[in-house]
Amino acid sequence: MKVEKNKIVFVAIILCVVLFIGSYAVIKFSEDEEPTIENNQIPIPTLKDEQKEYDSKLEALNDLKETRQINAPSMYDERLLDSMGVFDSDLLTKEKMRLVDSIYNQGRISYSDRSYRKPEISNPIKEIQIDTIETIKTNKTIHIKQLALEHQLFFASVPKKEEVPMIAPTDSNIYVTVDGAQTVKKNYRLKMRLLNDALIGGRIIPENTNIYGFVSFKPNRVIIAITNINHRPILLKAFDLQDGNEGIYIENSFQAEARQEVVGDIVDDINIAGVPQVSGVKKIFQRTNKNVKVTISDNYKLILKPLKETY
Repeated sequence: MKVEKNKIVFVAIILCVVLFIGSYAVIKFSEDEEPTIENNQIPIPTLKDEQKEYDSKLEALNDLKETRQINAPSMYDERLLDSMGVFDSDLLTKEKMRLVDSIYNQGRISYSDRSYRKPEISNPIKEIQIDTIETIKTNKTIHIKQLALEHQLFFASVPKKEEVPMIAPTDSNIYVTVDGAQTVKKNYRLKMRLLNDALIGGRIIPENTNIYGFVSFKPNRVIIAITNINHRPILLKAFDLQDGNEGIYIENSFQAEARQEVVGDIVDDINIAGVPQVSGVKKIFQRTNKNVKVTISDNYKLILKPLKETY
């Protein structure tokens, strides 16, 4: 039994129409619904392309793709393009001529004696010979006069004779004691006396000789300087026998007084706009420099040491 060709074509057409309708329906109904606003909330689109996560940095670096810049090839030879990008077929020839001209301008090559750099001189200037014999004679006479003047000034001067000092030995440690209780201020004189015979300035100073020093102050210290013994100049410093440091140890209350004065000034000036003027600190330091009194007890032992070599 043979199937007619017309029936086969008809059935194929019907199948095509049915497949088209089915596929169209599937595509149409598979589309997402249009977002609608419900309960006054704006719909948020869902993210389809999620970021890829890597287990290590090496995988992330290997996954990077280099984006290379691709430039279209120029239709002109790049050697014939000037700095402005304009094409010039004679650019190489011009560049060679420019180099040659620069060499000529710098004077490195000279092919002839007569050129634009060495023009021919029509009237050459003749060198004038100057007789220098008279100039030499005058300079010689001036030099002789200067020597004579310097010779006279040398013998007319009276130079002072510098006495070369003789180094005088002094004991490194000289033991003294305070002679009586004394109350001193700055630049006051402190009376002391020797406990033993001592070599000072090359001379033996006997025991119980009076020695005088001048007082100055440092924080918690009384500094004593001796500049003269028995009308002989000398430089000695007094050191405490107890702690071995320079000067005599004392206790003062400068910091406590300063704190009280500052607090008093702030309380007085608390209602004034701006920064209060602290005047108590200045008064304290003026008082410490002028009105500080220190009482040094009798028989307080000190060590005198030379400040430097005694002459």
